[in-house]
Amino acid sequence: MPPKKDEPPRRGQQPRRGASRDVPPGDEDGRRGFGGIGEARAYTPRGRTVAERDQRTRSPRAGRTTDPFRPALQLLEGGKPRDRRPAPEEPEEPEEETPAKAAPRKRTTAGAGRTRTEATGRGTRDRKVAVPPAPRRTAGARPAKAAAPPNRRPPSRRPAPAVPFEPPKLANSTRRLRLGTVLALALFATIGVRLVVLQAVESPESVQQLLKQRQDRLATVLLPAPRGSILDRDGAELARSVEARYIYADPELVENAAQVAAQLSPLLGIAPSKLVALMRKKKQPGGGPVRFVYLARGVDLPVAEKIAKMNLKGIREDRDERRDVPGADLAANLIGFTGEEHTGLEGLEARYDELLRGTDGKRVYEVGRGDLDKEIPGGFHKLVPASPGTSLQLTIDRDLQFEVQRILAKQMASVNAKVGGAVVIDTKTGEVLAQASYPPYNAQKPFDAKAVDREDVVTSVIADPGSTHKALVFGAALQEGLITPDSSQVIGPSLRRGGKVFADSHRQEAGTRVTMAGLLAYSSNVGTILIADRLGPEKLYEYQQKFGLGRATGEGMPGEAGGRLLAPDEWSGSASGSIPVGHSVDATLLQMSAAYAAIANDGTYIQPHLIKATLPYEGPPVAAPAAATHQVLRPEVAQQLRRLLESPVYSKGGTGRNAQVDGWLVAGKTGTGKRLIDGRYTSYSAGSFIGMAPADNPRYVIGVFADVPTGSGGFVAAPAFSEMMKTTLLHYKVPFSATKPPKFKLYP
Repeated sequence: MPPKKDEPPRRGQQPRRGASRDVPPGDEDGRRGFGGIGEARAYTPRGRTVAERDQRTRSPRAGRTTDPFRPALQLLEGGKPRDRRPAPEEPEEPEEETPAKAAPRKRTTAGAGRTRTEATGRGTRDRKVAVPPAPRRTAGARPAKAAAPPNRRPPSRRPAPAVPFEPPKLANSTRRLRLGTVLALALFATIGVRLVVLQAVESPESVQQLLKQRQDRLATVLLPAPRGSILDRDGAELARSVEARYIYADPELVENAAQVAAQLSPLLGIAPSKLVALMRKKKQPGGGPVRFVYLARGVDLPVAEKIAKMNLKGIREDRDERRDVPGADLAANLIGFTGEEHTGLEGLEARYDELLRGTDGKRVYEVGRGDLDKEIPGGFHKLVPASPGTSLQLTIDRDLQFEVQRILAKQMASVNAKVGGAVVIDTKTGEVLAQASYPPYNAQKPFDAKAVDREDVVTSVIADPGSTHKALVFGAALQEGLITPDSSQVIGPSLRRGGKVFADSHRQEAGTRVTMAGLLAYSSNVGTILIADRLGPEKLYEYQQKFGLGRATGEGMPGEAGGRLLAPDEWSGSASGSIPVGHSVDATLLQMSAAYAAIANDGTYIQPHLIKATLPYEGPPVAAPAAATHQVLRPEVAQQLRRLLESPVYSKGGTGRNAQVDGWLVAGKTGTGKRLIDGRYTSYSAGSFIGMAPADNPRYVIGVFADVPTGSGGFVAAPAFSEMMKTTLLHYKVPFSATKPPKFKLYP
């Protein structure tokens, strides 16, 4: 195939390959191209340099002036190497030879404002040559080449002088090292200055701004402290905390709070309006947004799992606990219950809340924003562990408590009692072994019961002790030597004091002499008033206080009533008749039972108490402080009084015959009074029975109280006492009494 014929370009005539644009196309004397193939190889585009790779072969003189290991760089003017052909020489001027070494030869050419100087190694010869200016180029043609001047000597081929190589400044390693060192030092100096400014010179406003920025990135999660348990005397759990979950919200992340509240309300049992208010964005008192708000606590595990599966943005759950009372209503009036924040609200839970609840911990960590609302690994993290609460060990016996509650509920229901109570006291230690109230309530659902039904009847209900107070009058008279167990008293059917008539239920003819045992067996008001007259108001008031009336016992229950006694200067005209028989005296069942415990304990009063020990989370148990004690009666007097108190139980016609217990001797006294509410007596009768067994060596005192529409203590309280005492003696394996019931002489 024949080669394609070259066609002229459409955009004008292109210069021939290898030709310079500065050379006119008509120049045919050798200036059209380069001097030879070597020069053609040295060609590069305009403005660049080319290495003369083998100048020594063409110019030995040039080879001696160049570095053999580094190719010389040749400056190209106008896109082509300098013309190596010399310009026409002019006549040489005579030169002066000097003995000194010849200077380098220079050649200067001047033309159109330019001068060229040539330098040679043999000597210096200056000559000026006129160089005509290059003609301008026209489109499509090359400028005509100027004719050579006449008598021109043909130029000799000499290589252009080599341009010394000068590397770039940054190619020098020393300079690079110095520059890097300077930059590094400048960087460290800048950082140091900034640190000094932040640490020492920063203004308070800037500091607050930095703190605010930090607070915005911090999230806080509370770590609830495990609440201590409430145990019985043997370590059985009466109230405990079980695993649960708490649901909380991060208001900054919650989207569409109303919709989220509508989804959570059926599961948590909380009104949507309340949930919306909790999830509303708000600021902390110290600045920064609130990132943690409880929505519900003590949530059951299945409910928490359902909420977790909903994947609600900003709603999370974490480990919590829920208060559990295994016995439901077992000692509920005594133990009480806690609220949503695990704070004790009633009973022992409230009284010892600070001890039981411990100290909550917290976890503070740095979180991202938006979808990166997780803890930043390696970010700020602070953990304050929770300190578990201390457990409380009571003197209560769980098994006995159950039986006492059962018996009380059965008896109170049979007599249609409005309220009732019972307490069992260890006479040797003052420990309360059981304390029950009627009606009971379920501590798991405390708000299903009325507030009045959640009260502890034994310590909070105030009533006239009635005839149970007469034992204190007889004890004081025996202690003061005013009477003896064999003494007798002349009485009548009634007597009047301050315009008020006091009569006996077992009416006696006027002038009837009755023994001390007979007065107690028949619960004679007239005989007791006459004995109190011998004591006088001051002595009676003194012994009332010694037996623990008029002040709270300090058993450990919150809100314990202290009762009230009338001082002698407060007595009215009828007080000398009402006070000895247990009226115009405000007392609780616990106060009167503690007084009988002093009689059972050979006349030594021991403060009744519920707390046996505290059990720290770490460390050995800490025993409760020793109970306060004081002497009320001499041991022999207490023994005489106990003997007299057997008469109401075993005498024919005695008021306390329903309190007998098969196998054990019982000593005790019935009582009937009125309950006091808000300073006024109710229409109901407050019947009670307080007794001890075995009577010859008492171990336990039990008091029973019932507020009934009608009935005396011998009928509404004594039967319950009998069953409770029998259960107690059997539970603790107390031996039967060795003696038979005594026979009392009621009339001399």
